[in-house]
Amino acid sequence: AGHEAVLSCPYIFKVSLLMVTWKMKCSSCCTVAYRSDHNETRKRNCSERIMWKYSPDSDPALRIYPVNLSDEGNYSCEITNSEGNFHFLSSLIVIVPPTVTLTYDESRGAVCQASAGKPAADIFWIPASNHSTEEEIHHPNGTVTRVSRVNSMLPTVTCLVTHPATNQTLSIDS
Repeated sequence: AGHEAVLSCPYIFKVSLLMVTWKMKCSSCCTVAYRSDHNETRKRNCSERIMWKYSPDSDPALRIYPVNLSDEGNYSCEITNSEGNFHFLSSLIVIVPPTVTLTYDESRGAVCQASAGKPAADIFWIPASNHSTEEEIHHPNGTVTRVSRVNSMLPTVTCLVTHPATNQTLSIDS
């Protein structure tokens, strides 16, 4: 989320492109089209974040910037030329890094929280503990908050949060 996504629509034909159309797979979603004989580009139900990456007649790649969770889904690209119609499918998966905090609760237990990540982050304790508890909160937007608690008598406790978008290590002194 927040970065650029480029969806490729490979055009490897020797003949010229007549038309290219990108569609997101849902009933009233965004459609971006280019028709070369009229040198015409059209967008329907699209945000300004969705556009051609390059000139569609030379490279019909679709650019989404900045990407957000609502952009996740399946996209189809249809190319029309004198040889026929050709379909290419792309699946966009949006990854959201969690916000990580490490605090103490009222009973002086360490609380490591990885908030609003997609997918859910994994939380590990250093030194490793068999006495940690974990809970998961699923949010309506598809993100997940993981909370892990550990009671430790050590002077310093460290939590390691791993996620496809980021790895973070936080330490707290008692």
